[in-house]
Amino acid sequence: LQKFALQRLLNRHAKCHSEIKRYLCTFCGKGFNDTFDLKRHTRTHTGMPYKCDQCEKSFTQRCSLESHLRKVHGTHHQYGYKERRSKVFVCEDCGFTASLFDEYVSHLSLSHPFSAQLIKLNSSGAMSKFKSDISPSSSSLSGSSR
Repeated sequence: LQKFALQRLLNRHAKCHSEIKRYLCTFCGKGFNDTFDLKRHTRTHTGMPYKCDQCEKSFTQRCSLESHLRKVHGTHHQYGYKERRSKVFVCEDCGFTASLFDEYVSHLSLSHPFSAQLIKLNSSGAMSKFKSDISPSSSSLSGSSR
């Protein structure tokens, strides 16, 4: 019998035993009760974006790549205080990867304009800065010729 320190952890664990699966894979129909599990599974269809630069292996999660680098190649990544590793933006619809947010958003807008990822970015407000960076100046929109 498993024990959980927090009620929310017990609740999350209990979901995995439920017969009702809230999140379905659009590629094969397999069901999941957690969006993280669905995302990890989806990458088995769209490709594994985290590639080892020392061998041919690829992974669905960054932590799996880092574990592989440590165990197989003896590589340790040390990040300083408040230093961040580079982020990879992954399209969950097709597996496209981008190192820049703008490039990722452009891909979503052109290739998957009705994707859940793009809708989520729009509703969260994360797109507001991106849109202001790419929108034409207000004078060109007004139609006035000075």
